[in-house]
Amino acid sequence: MEAYAILVGAAVFKTVVARHPGQAGSIPVRLRHCAPSPLGGSRSMQVIATAGHVDHGKTTLVRALTGMEPDRLAEERRRGMTLDLGFAWTTLPGGSVVSFVDVPGHERFVPTMLAGAGPVPAAMLVVAADEGWRAQTVEHVAILDSLDVRHGLVVVTRSDLADPATALAESRRRLAETSLGAGSGTGATVAAVAVSAVTGAGLPELRAALDALVAGLPSPPASDRVRLFVDRCFTIRGAGTVVTGTLAAGRLEVGEEIEIFPGGRRARIRGLQSLGAKLPAVSAVARVAVNLRGVGTDEIGRGGALLSVSAWLRIDQFDARSTSLDPADLPGDLVLHVGSAAVACSVRALGHDTCRVRLSRPLPLQLGDRAVLRDPSRRQATGVVVLDVEPPELRRRGAARRRADELAALPGTPDAGREIARRGATTRRHLVALGALRPGEPLPAGVDEVAGFVLDRSRMPGWTAELERLVDADRAERPLGPGPALETARRSLGLPDAALVAALADDSAGRLEVRHGRIARPGAGPAFSDREQAALERLARRLAANPFDAPEAAELAELGLTRNVIAAAAARGLILRLPGEILLDPAAPERAVEALRALEQPFTLSAARQELHTTRRVAVPLLEHLDAVGRTIRVDGARRRLA
Repeated sequence: MEAYAILVGAAVFKTVVARHPGQAGSIPVRLRHCAPSPLGGSRSMQVIATAGHVDHGKTTLVRALTGMEPDRLAEERRRGMTLDLGFAWTTLPGGSVVSFVDVPGHERFVPTMLAGAGPVPAAMLVVAADEGWRAQTVEHVAILDSLDVRHGLVVVTRSDLADPATALAESRRRLAETSLGAGSGTGATVAAVAVSAVTGAGLPELRAALDALVAGLPSPPASDRVRLFVDRCFTIRGAGTVVTGTLAAGRLEVGEEIEIFPGGRRARIRGLQSLGAKLPAVSAVARVAVNLRGVGTDEIGRGGALLSVSAWLRIDQFDARSTSLDPADLPGDLVLHVGSAAVACSVRALGHDTCRVRLSRPLPLQLGDRAVLRDPSRRQATGVVVLDVEPPELRRRGAARRRADELAALPGTPDAGREIARRGATTRRHLVALGALRPGEPLPAGVDEVAGFVLDRSRMPGWTAELERLVDADRAERPLGPGPALETARRSLGLPDAALVAALADDSAGRLEVRHGRIARPGAGPAFSDREQAALERLARRLAANPFDAPEAAELAELGLTRNVIAAAAARGLILRLPGEILLDPAAPERAVEALRALEQPFTLSAARQELHTTRRVAVPLLEHLDAVGRTIRVDGARRRLA
């Protein structure tokens, strides 16, 4: 059995679903009335995950705070332990709404705990006064530390059965060196409250502590990209597929197009609910149910995600920093947990705290992501922070050592300026996909936008100087050449687009220019030898006297004109070079137009050949050239007329 909230008209009902959430297909539901959702249109909402050893009273505590039953499955209630993620919510005295993700405490269900704790910003650690810290308490805290959860509080339960002082002191001592302790501030300790869910003692103090905790949580910008990791997927008759998850950033709207991971297809949001209320839009942070139009349960499930369209990279390898264990001490094959996803991976140690992670399937990751590498067989885990989602290949000897040195300088926090400086040139869209820049966020200082690219301004003088050296070296090696092609120069400079090369030439203060897709010095032409220059002059005189009499190959060879010299002369405009190695005087097209005016319009190829006193070998490419430059127009397959 599984319970969900549905809004029908103005009333909120609970639907009791008689199947496991992994099943697909339509299902019957039974409705029973429940209290209206506390989520008003303007109230803030935060999400808190529970953590702690099995049977230490997490679910009982959530039930006492909310009056709701977070255990969704009949087996959970029968066995008295949480097997899957449960959810409940309440309004705090300060007016904020808090939603609890009740996670299982048993070691067998640690991956489920990771799925629930991964996306949330805060945790409530539950420790029983009569048992203190146990195995899963330690592991859950290690997971929270690995995920860098910095906001939370300790709740010592069963204070009616034992003095809570020992458990409170132990909790403060153990948490002092974790991310929860760091999040408490310098010299402070994690807030802690002793309660009894049976007698109600301490619950008012706990609600006050939760109010203080929620007040200190950061509010993510609604303009950020959406990445909603799915923790449940099911169908409701008449509605279709519904997925649930914690919206950690961004905003979802009814009617919006969303991208489904891993399949990559796009779908429309048919409806949204948060804490039982049907809403037109939901902003982070929030627990949300998303009704997808035309999507089957076989296309998405736990570990999948809803993404902003075309805004995320699919990453199958990344470089990371381990937050606790030396990567060299980890086995080669592990499981990476991020959000609700659990993916097999292999790990290669690079430095004493850095490694390369190769995933068995891609994930939508970004710079600064926190994840957990876990060895299920040894119950060993370490947190990792993503340093680079586009790591270079490590093929050459010593590459791993050099890469470790590079990674050691990266702090693990997204920084657009640093990513632009590392790449030299990129785009706004790519910076957003990396997670280094939020959509609509202004660019950092020291960068320029050129030809649609974001450039590190400090790199531009070096690129321009390198481009000048490239042009001069090409000129020295190929004096008859027109200069290096834009694409050749792009590859040499390591730039992402040839348009940037042209922009550098334009910004060179007149030292470079672009001609016909080539980079050259202004006014620079082919450097002919004296012999070549004399041969070209003889050819020019001969063509001027007979503009439509193209020389044969033997005559060109007798003049000593090679193909390179002819190509260079044509590029400089000294001769007109037509297909078939037809060489004519540059003025031949205009002289041909004047001669063709004497013909009756339209005219045939034969008539044009006779009027120009030339051969078919010359007349065909010459007339096609006149067609191309718009001086003649084809009337039909056999005739032309002057334009």
